[in-house]
Amino acid sequence: MSGARHTLHNVMSSVLLEAGVVSRCRRRVHLENDPTMRDAPRAAPDPAAEQRIADAAAHRRAVAERIARSAGDGWTEIAAEGRPEERERATVAALTAGARLVWGAQLPRDERGGRRGGVDLLVRTGSGYVPVLVVRHKVTDPGSGALTTPLAEPDPAGAREDPLRKVRPQPRDQLRLAHVRRLLQAAGFAADGPATGGVVGMEAEVVLWHDLEAPTWPGGRTALDEYDARFADRLAIAAAARSGAEPLARPSRILACRSCPWWPVCEAELRETRDVSLVLRGEDAMALRRVGIVTVDDLAALDTSAEPPTQLVGMPFTDAVVLARAWQRDLTLVRKVPEVRVPRADVEVDVDMESFGDAGAYLWGCWLSGVEVGEPPGYRAFTTWEPLPCADEARSFAEFWAWLTGVRERAVRRGLAFRAYCYNELAENRWMLASAERFAGRPGIPTVEAVQRFIGSEEWVDLFGCVRDQFLCARGKGLKTIAPEAGFRWRDPEAGGENSMRWYRYAVGMDGGRPDVAQRTRLLEYNEDDVRATWTLRRWMCSPAVRGLPYAGDL
Repeated sequence: MSGARHTLHNVMSSVLLEAGVVSRCRRRVHLENDPTMRDAPRAAPDPAAEQRIADAAAHRRAVAERIARSAGDGWTEIAAEGRPEERERATVAALTAGARLVWGAQLPRDERGGRRGGVDLLVRTGSGYVPVLVVRHKVTDPGSGALTTPLAEPDPAGAREDPLRKVRPQPRDQLRLAHVRRLLQAAGFAADGPATGGVVGMEAEVVLWHDLEAPTWPGGRTALDEYDARFADRLAIAAAARSGAEPLARPSRILACRSCPWWPVCEAELRETRDVSLVLRGEDAMALRRVGIVTVDDLAALDTSAEPPTQLVGMPFTDAVVLARAWQRDLTLVRKVPEVRVPRADVEVDVDMESFGDAGAYLWGCWLSGVEVGEPPGYRAFTTWEPLPCADEARSFAEFWAWLTGVRERAVRRGLAFRAYCYNELAENRWMLASAERFAGRPGIPTVEAVQRFIGSEEWVDLFGCVRDQFLCARGKGLKTIAPEAGFRWRDPEAGGENSMRWYRYAVGMDGGRPDVAQRTRLLEYNEDDVRATWTLRRWMCSPAVRGLPYAGDL
């Protein structure tokens, strides 16, 4: 074995990684393990992300207390305050003694496999233990077929097909369970038989059980197969970074870059090299690099009339080349079409919904414009300020739906065309359908079929789609990026979806404090600005001013 390979082998044997690495960007794993990057500048902590972490911790604590009450003497909890070594010893002692339920387990480090970590709950079943995660997201959807047990009975031996729930795909949960399964095996505490792991979701009503050996992943792979391949890759990356060897992962822009603390490091390197991922991220950037198109300039220099050098999935080849040329010229928007068109009507309503994670939608904001139909023009909000989830959400949604359909019906009676607009309909559609389903039968709640007819009609217009189809956007397609090109500015300098989550907590007194009326006003103004932004953008797109943008055919 050469000296360099011997060093890398020794380093790899000392690297210990936690479960999160298998769902993490490969370059981030390198940076986290590169000793030369310890003092590198990173993005400031995101207050919204920190709050989500705190919420998740509170959720886990609440679930622990519920299970503990029903477990009685079968409950063992490992103190969270101790050093890792102390917590490992306490965990081993509890497992060796055959404790039925062990909360907060810190499993022995797997020096040979390069693993370390813990899990929320270990459940003794048969001759060993199975892991259970507690997460603050949904793990099931309405349906049937999921294998569940009651929360008070977290034993997979009693799992039955649930007539009310189907599995919601959450790959990260399964990969985390696979990591703990390997730790249990290395320590000699894994239950015999098929690899199984449980998850308690945000609703905290049942334990959902996953078969980690079922061939449910692409290509017929199992969760354990996928985990093993990913972990081996991340372990090699970390070892190379620790030893100073040639990096096995280079920076490339992906969706996760938006919230990564290492983005300032990667962005500086990508801009210095003018990397092609600054224009086309993800798989398309990788495909271009494989055929020698490494920089934005390489892409911009291609002949749009020639055969594409590789197959792209994110956009047509011609658009990709023009987008690279727009990036070279520092342009935000380029017209893809000679004439920009947006469906218009006599009576128009701009709609924007505010939700709090998966808990519900607390605000439906509308901006009415066009021909007068007996309602004052301008902003109208339908809200509940009771902490979500709550029954009052049904009332606010019903009032929103009654007002919207009332405006439409008055317009139709007068022979006027009506349209409602949003920006990226996925969120609004989701919560209209979910509200109709959750609150079915309550006063004023439309049927799911009625909502489906509306969102499938020409009267519901997704302005995001109009932008996507008619513009090339070199800096992204978000409303906060596009609307300023139309001359719109938000009043609040911190306006954004992540910050609004924090404002909402204060507005409803979610953390035990008194509800903050000033934050309610802030949220209403933020929502009003969002609907005014789509109104402004739509009018600008239909005005002569939009012709001042460069046309793709000229680039």
